[in-house]
Amino acid sequence: MKKLFLPALALLAVTPASAQADEPVTQRFEHKGASYRYTVTQVGDVRVISGVEERTGKPFTLRVGQHRVRGTVGSQQVSFPLRDVEPLTKPATTLAAR
Repeated sequence: MKKLFLPALALLAVTPASAQADEPVTQRFEHKGASYRYTVTQVGDVRVISGVEERTGKPFTLRVGQHRVRGTVGSQQVSFPLRDVEPLTKPATTLAAR
């Protein structure tokens, strides 16, 4: 599972603060044929990425700290160093914005 999210996290790590205003903006990306929909919120020093894999409906929640990413994908726990994250080749797309 970690291989699915590592490329996306680099993109999310550089998401502008304006995209994380009061109400989170739903964004979307595709990776290896799967589509993901997610929101990003800031809770203290941790960025929380919550979303769903669109085809299967499998939810994920990732907490991105300064050095580590922890969370769940479906019912599976994930944890890996932030340095393992690779950037996506295309930017994420915004589904809805105010």
